[in-house]
This record gives sequence, structure tokens and C-alpha cells, in this order.
Amino acid sequence: MNKKAILIVSSVMVFLLMTAGIVSFCPKPVKTWKLVWNDEFNYTGLPDSSKWSYDAGGNGWGNHELEFYTSKRDENARVENGNLVIEARKEKWQNNDYTSARLVTKGKADWQYGKIEVRARLPRGFGTWPAIWTLASKDPMKWPDDGEIDIMEHVGFHQGYIHGSVHCKKYNHRIHTQKTDTVVVKDCSEKFHVYGLEWSADSIKIAVDGNVYFRFANEHSGYDAWPFDNKIHLLLNLAVGGDWGGTKGIAQDIWPQRMEVDYVRVYQ
Repeated sequence: MNKKAILIVSSVMVFLLMTAGIVSFCPKPVKTWKLVWNDEFNYTGLPDSSKWSYDAGGNGWGNHELEFYTSKRDENARVENGNLVIEARKEKWQNNDYTSARLVTKGKADWQYGKIEVRARLPRGFGTWPAIWTLASKDPMKWPDDGEIDIMEHVGFHQGYIHGSVHCKKYNHRIHTQKTDTVVVKDCSEKFHVYGLEWSADSIKIAVDGNVYFRFANEHSGYDAWPFDNKIHLLLNLAVGGDWGGTKGIAQDIWPQRMEVDYVRVYQ
């Protein structure tokens, strides 16, 4: 077969494959993200009240935590040197032996689907339990039925191990069905890393520095397994002790400890 005949046959084959939808020369659309909300912490003082509120109290928060979360107290939550600082301190506050802060965006920023990136440096030491996570913005919100996504959890007795998880009625730690995974970030207390969540109607992906290590897919079996179509809000906190964070005890000579956040960015 001469070159001209080969070219004709090849062209016909490509045409037939394109007609059948097997081959396409049209590039797939590239997903682009638009920044819809952020805090770069390029200011000084208390966290921006137009973006952040406080969960305050010392009732254990369902986990027998030992801290009292204060409100608008710069010893526990402040912006300095371009970073948000959430600081846990060993000090008496009402009936608690420690203070800290828990910042939330609920009612000020709530989202359905998208991508969240938080660049942070974590505390270290037995008893520390920092978290970057989301809850459903329903009111009232029922846990775990309405959904929780843990973008980052780190417990001080397991230094360098970063945990990503989801909680819902069907899958949660209280009934030993929790969906979770772990990645090692040895320098998480020395260097800043980007902790990320990407979620859609079909899946949840959790990453560190862009590397996805945990995936959870919508199995389309009902709300018990996928409440993650709800709008959600972001929480940043540093707990002391608790059912998980205090499992191996609490060091007495490490306080204060801080989680520092360089930025929070939300894309859709």
C-alpha cells in the first residue's frame, strides 16, 4: 500500500472513531477556581469581626476538652506579623484550667461546594489538639447527621500525623464506622503547610500542599451517608486534652502553644 492510500485509510478511520465518540480532538474543559472569600491577615489586632465569630464556653464541647474558649480576647486569638494566632494558655478561667479560642465563619460566610485552603503552622506537645474543619450551617444543626468535614486534625501525642475525616450518621467514630485517613508531615510544627478541601455533589477530597490523601465519594444511598449538600462554614480552633487529644495525658511544661494561620482562601 502506497503512502497516499495509507493516509486515506487513516483519515477514514479517525473520522469513524470521532463519529463514534471514541476519539475527540476537542480538549476537555479545564476547571477554573474563582476566589470568593478570604482572609490574608494583613492587619493587627482581633480577628476581623466581619468575617469571624467566636464559639465561647468551657463545657467540654462534647469531647471532655479542658479549655475555656474565650471571645474577643487577644491573649487567645489575635492577628500579628501577618498571621492569625490561636493560642492555648495554661491559666484559670471560670472552672477551667486552660484558655483558647474557636473561630467560626457561620452566618458571615457559608458555602455549598468549592475549595478551601488554609496555610498553617501547628502546635506541638501532649495535650494539644488543633483543628481546621467544617460543620453544616443548619440551625439547629444535629451532629453527626448534618455532616462534619475535618480538613486537618493533629494530636500532640502523635506528632507529625495529619488526619482528614468525614462524619455523618452512617459514618462516624462513635459507631466505629468513621471514614478517615492520615498523612505524615514531619515538620508541621516548624513550617507552614496548606491544608485543603475540595468538595462537590459527588466527592470530598482532602489534601496537604495539594497532595490528596483522603477521598470520600457520594454513594447516593441517602442523607445518612451524604449530608454534604448542606451549606457549611469553617471552624479554626486549638483544643486542650479531650477524649482524643488527652488520650496520652497533658504535658505541663509546654504552654502556651499556638496554631498560626497565614491565610484562609475559599474558591468556587
